[in-house]
Amino acid sequence: MLRLQHISAFQFKNHFSAQQAFAKKVVGICGANGAGKTNLLDAIYYLCFTKSYFAGSDAALVHHGQAGFRVAGKFAIGSSTAQVVCVLRETGKKEISWNEEPYPKVSAHVGRLPAVIIAPDDVELITGGSETRRRLMDGLLCQINPQYLQQLMEYNKLLQQRNSLLKQMAETGSKQNSLLEILNEQLATRAVFVLQARYQLLQQFLPQAEQHYKLIAGGQEHVAFSYQACLPANTDSSNYLALLQQALPKDLALQRTTAGIHRDDLQLLLEGQPFKQLASQGQRKSLLFALKLTEYEWLQQHKGFAPLLLLDDVFEKLDNHRMTNLLREVCVEKQGQVFITDTHRDRLEAQLSAIGADYDIIEIAP
Repeated sequence: MLRLQHISAFQFKNHFSAQQAFAKKVVGICGANGAGKTNLLDAIYYLCFTKSYFAGSDAALVHHGQAGFRVAGKFAIGSSTAQVVCVLRETGKKEISWNEEPYPKVSAHVGRLPAVIIAPDDVELITGGSETRRRLMDGLLCQINPQYLQQLMEYNKLLQQRNSLLKQMAETGSKQNSLLEILNEQLATRAVFVLQARYQLLQQFLPQAEQHYKLIAGGQEHVAFSYQACLPANTDSSNYLALLQQALPKDLALQRTTAGIHRDDLQLLLEGQPFKQLASQGQRKSLLFALKLTEYEWLQQHKGFAPLLLLDDVFEKLDNHRMTNLLREVCVEKQGQVFITDTHRDRLEAQLSAIGADYDIIEIAP
């Protein structure tokens, strides 16, 4: 069992100094637009991932006119408790500690406090480019497999180095084949690890997501998913090196690596057609929830306890039938702690009461 019992935020976004205790399994966070509901949710996310879900940099999280911030949370994990503190110093240095023990590397914290978040802009997972869908796969695998996180980080670093080399070669007309071969070999080793881990995950993940969609949508529509990968599942390093070599003329012309795992995608279909072309807003939101709930189940299975579930403004663009199905699934049948933001307290209380959820409502003042 994972529960967040208390959180404090100092100079974090619009919260100059705030603290809140959480006693129930389901926590409704209500308040007017701009009061800081989503910022509180983001503070919880930061404690789990050491980064914001909504902002691209730590500097963007600092309260206006201040320097640095501090977010702390007390978590119950089974029969033990953990105090997690995340600090951004005035110098820009980030420090993360677990029960007053600092991590030597910030990335070592990822996966210890599993969480899943659903926010309005996440519909980009359905309608946007392939990067958003890769982020879904990678985010899940990074939480359940520390080695995957390390391999992916190394791949991205090597990818940047290869792209810089390609640009240099194109601009100067120089041939640096030896260095390129070294980077290719290092890339291929990491890429094959990542590729095979994705295939192994998606073999079971995608059928489960299809079942969740049927539940949320009421079983009236058929969806199908498939992994659009650069190479098949039985790929080895030699296959990947051949892929890079084949793409080299194009890479040199465009000055970037045009083939590889960083371009893989998930194909989403509704009744056999591209999902984003046919689906209504409600159908897109239902598919988003289906993918996220499957992520939730996988984390619960691999961690042995349910992750935190953070739902930001989920009432938008879902009809009452889909909303009731979703809330019953996450607030009653699931065992984890759920945080839900909404501008309308009456609406949230009515929905949670109707499904018999054990909940509490907190108000965030502007």
